[in-house]
Amino acid sequence: MTSRLVRTVAAVLATAALVAAPLSAFAAAPLPAAQPGLAAAAVSSSHVLRGALVSAVPTAQLTASELDAAAAAAGFEGAPAARYGVTAYRLVYRTIDPIGRPTTASGLVVLPTGKRGALTAAEYLHGTMATKAYAPSVDPTDNDGLVTALFAGAGLAGLAPDYLGLGLGPGGHPYIDTRTETSASADLLLAANSFAARHGVVLNRDVLVTGFSQGGRASLGLGRALQRGEVGRFRLGALHAVAGPYDLAGTELPAAFDGRLAPATATFYLAYFATAWNRTVGLYDAPRDAFQPPYAGTVEGLFDGSHSYEEIVAGLPDSPGKLFTPQFLAKLKHPSGAYLKALTAADRICDWTPKTPVHLYTGTADTDVVPANADVCAAALTGPGARVTIHSMGAVDHFGTAFAAFPQIVGSFSRWG
Repeated sequence: MTSRLVRTVAAVLATAALVAAPLSAFAAAPLPAAQPGLAAAAVSSSHVLRGALVSAVPTAQLTASELDAAAAAAGFEGAPAARYGVTAYRLVYRTIDPIGRPTTASGLVVLPTGKRGALTAAEYLHGTMATKAYAPSVDPTDNDGLVTALFAGAGLAGLAPDYLGLGLGPGGHPYIDTRTETSASADLLLAANSFAARHGVVLNRDVLVTGFSQGGRASLGLGRALQRGEVGRFRLGALHAVAGPYDLAGTELPAAFDGRLAPATATFYLAYFATAWNRTVGLYDAPRDAFQPPYAGTVEGLFDGSHSYEEIVAGLPDSPGKLFTPQFLAKLKHPSGAYLKALTAADRICDWTPKTPVHLYTGTADTDVVPANADVCAAALTGPGARVTIHSMGAVDHFGTAFAAFPQIVGSFSRWG
């Protein structure tokens, strides 16, 4: 479920200056907070104006030809040629934490340079990351930002939330937490709406939603909120989800234990999942109850947001059986109590009837998120008028699925530009 796509784009971005250096034409000072037009439902009980803009910092500019070169260098074959250059900004905005308390989050907004008037927003939700500095609004070399920029190059407003606890967000990231993945994504849309108005841009009512891996799953949550009218005046326009772990209890967690996921990969995901859910759900009283020595003393620190993916992997064993105590491993495999309740709630992410077509993308050689997740989700997205299509990208792995799918998604979304 990791979002760290190959970083061949780094050299192109460095020479083209996308997110590599601040734009000299703009001041990097925070903008005064503004009040976007929010529905009453978007204001929390603590009277925090969700989606209010705290600051906006320009981070990059790229011409259309430079954007095309970056896409080619990254391996996004078949992506449509950019029609516009793009300008990127990092926004900090107000949102809520897992229990509804006020907090802030950061996110990336990319606008087509020089285009004014009405634009359609395309929101991209990234995959698993445990490092704050890897977030789309911060990392100049990651392809999450590139995908977002490709949407802007097609004439759309590209958005990418960092989620809670990543990028410039305080605290830890509540990994695989549908509530805050949805609220952070929705509140970035509201903040971007306010920010775009300062650039002569009005965001259209319909919103295009996509995501990869963890973000593929999260895109179902955001799409559902948009369809229900929970994000101000915005509504769902299109939904394309790539390689998402939609069915945790029935598909993805069993695959982590039965060998369908690569053992080292399963160990990383399960360690992140256990430490994050312990904060929000409560899975163990002390690390020694869940993790074997010597990992009990180190594993929580590995996921504090400051360690790179490589450092985390180096600090973990190569299989779940070596990381977890037998008792805790049995608990993960056979959920009960609060853990089962939380899993059951999380697995309702596809239990709604979409009014717009939904497209799910899989790869048959994916050993991070097994393709059966899409089958379960498609079966759950039922009801009058539901139209769900599963697109197999062929014998490609997790990241290969993304590289094959996103040129198609950019092409599909470009019709809205």
